Amino acid sequence: MRREELVKYLDDYLRVDEIKDSSQNGLQVDGPLEVRKVAFAVDGCQIAFEQAVGQGAQLLIVHHGMFWDDPVLLLGPAYRRVKTLIEGACGLYGVHLPLDLHPEVGNNAELVRLLGLQHPRPFGEYKGSDVGIGGELDPPQPLEALLAHLAEATGAPPLRVLAHGPDEVRRVGCVSGGAAFLMDQVVEAGFDTFVTGETSHTFFHQVAEWGLNVVYGGHYATETLGVKALARHLADRFELETVFLDIPTGM
Repeated sequence: MRREELVKYLDDYLRVDEIKDSSQNGLQVDGPLEVRKVAFAVDGCQIAFEQAVGQGAQLLIVHHGMFWDDPVLLLGPAYRRVKTLIEGACGLYGVHLPLDLHPEVGNNAELVRLLGLQHPRPFGEYKGSDVGIGGELDPPQPLEALLAHLAEATGAPPLRVLAHGPDEVRRVGCVSGGAAFLMDQVVEAGFDTFVTGETSHTFFHQVAEWGLNVVYGGHYATETLGVKALARHLADRFELETVFLDIPTGM
C-alpha cells in the first residue's frame, strides 16, 4: 500500500497529534513510497535497523524512536543508524505514549487483557493524558497466580516483586515501561497491586509504607505487547506482511 496512506492511518488511529509526548511520534525517517512488509521492534537501535533491512521491510515501526525533545546530531551511532535505513530503503515510524495508552492495541490495554482484569479504567496522569489502565480480578487471585499470568504474557519472569500488599490480589493497575514515578497515583486510584516495567530505589520504602504490591515485569518485556498487537492489527486490516524483531535487553 502507499506509504502516505499507511502513515495517515497510523497517525489517526494512534492519535499521535493529540497526545503530548517527549517523543517526536510519527514518521521519523523517509522510506519507499510503497510498503509491502512492515517490521516491528520495541527499540529504534542499530540491530533493529539492520534486521528490518535484512528482512526486506520497507517500514520499521518502533516504540522508542530516534528523535525526542532534544535535537539529535547525525554523528557516530546516530549517523550509522540513519545510513542503514536510507541505504536499506526502509523508513522509520516511532510511537511512544500513544501506543502505551491506546485502548485497543496499547501496551497497557494488552496487559489488562492478558492478566484477565475486568472493568478496565484509565488512571495515571502524565503530560495531560491518563497513561495507565487498571482493572479488577473477580474472584481475587493469589499474587503468585498473577505473577504466573504476567510471565506467560510477556515471555519472561518479573525482574523484581515487592510484596507489601495483600496476598489475594483484587485491584491491579498497569503502566508499562518506566512508570515507578506514578506510584502515588496508583495508591490514590485504589489499586492494591501495580504492574510496571522498571524498578526504582526511590520508591522502595514508600511501597512498604503504602502496603502495596509492585511487580516490575521489565521495561522491554512489558512493551513488546503493544508493538505485537499493532502488528496484528495492521496485518488484519491491510493484509500487510509483518514481522516482530525480538531484541530483548533483560531490563
